Order: sequence, then C-alpha cells, then structure tokens
Amino acid sequence: MAKKPDKNKATGTIALNKRARHEYHLEERFEAGLALQGWELKAIRAGRANIGESYATIRNGEIFLFGAQITPLLQASTHVVADDRRTRKLLLHRREIDVLVGKVERDGYTVIPTALYWKGNKVKAELALAKGKQSHDKRAASKDRDWEREKSRVMRRHNRDA
Repeated sequence: MAKKPDKNKATGTIALNKRARHEYHLEERFEAGLALQGWELKAIRAGRANIGESYATIRNGEIFLFGAQITPLLQASTHVVADDRRTRKLLLHRREIDVLVGKVERDGYTVIPTALYWKGNKVKAELALAKGKQSHDKRAASKDRDWEREKSRVMRRHNRDA
C-alpha cells in the first residue's frame, strides 16, 4: 500500500514579493540557493519568512541577500543569537554571477528576490533583474489591468447571453 503524503511537510512557495511586480520592470530570472543556518530553516518551515523589502547586492564577486526577514522560533534558537535580518549568501554558478554583475554595473539593473520556495529539501530564491518603474508606468500598468478585467467581464456576459 502506498504511503499517504504528509500534510505538514513543507512544499511549494514559502514567500512571495508581490510588490516587486508593481515597483519594477522584471526581466531575466535566476534560481539561487541560500546559505542558511539551522534555526532559519526551522523558522522557514514554520512559515516565518518575509522578502517584501529585500534586495541582492554584489560584493567581491559574490551575491548577498539583504533585508530578508526570517523571524526565529523561540524554542529553536535558545543557544544561538538569532539575527532575523542578517545578510545571507546566495549560491549561484559563476557564469550567472558574471551576468548579474555585468547587468548591474553597466546597465543599471537591480537584483530583486521575487519568491522563496522549496525545491526538494532545499530553499531556493527566484531572483529577477529589474529596472525601477516611474509613477506614470505604474498608472499605465494599473489601467491595463483594469481594462483586461473589464474586457473579460464583458466577454463573459456576452457569451452567457448568446
């Protein structure tokens, strides 16, 4: 008999950066691993991660994640001094790092984490090369979204009446 899947097992998306799509033009995406400590992994399994205000920077040919908040569990971090917003190293292939360094330094891009998710038993971060939107770009995107919503509403009504 097949074993039933465990409901408590952590799968799928951990945290999303929904504001990133609103604030930036997202272009190329990369998958990066995270160098985490044990207490951080336990806190992530408990759903205590937030990447809403985080970004990635490049130092000495390595990429680090700043501003990601992983709130420690009280019972998991009794013997460790836990810093919930510590700088975490992102793990990428050298070619990918070189591409990111070139785009950031030459073309003025920013590297933004858009999602944290599980891949097997490892935590991965989806990074996106992004350029900031101006306020008129945000308004145009909002108008386009509203128009698409209205158009689908009219089409549904039209198909229902026909």
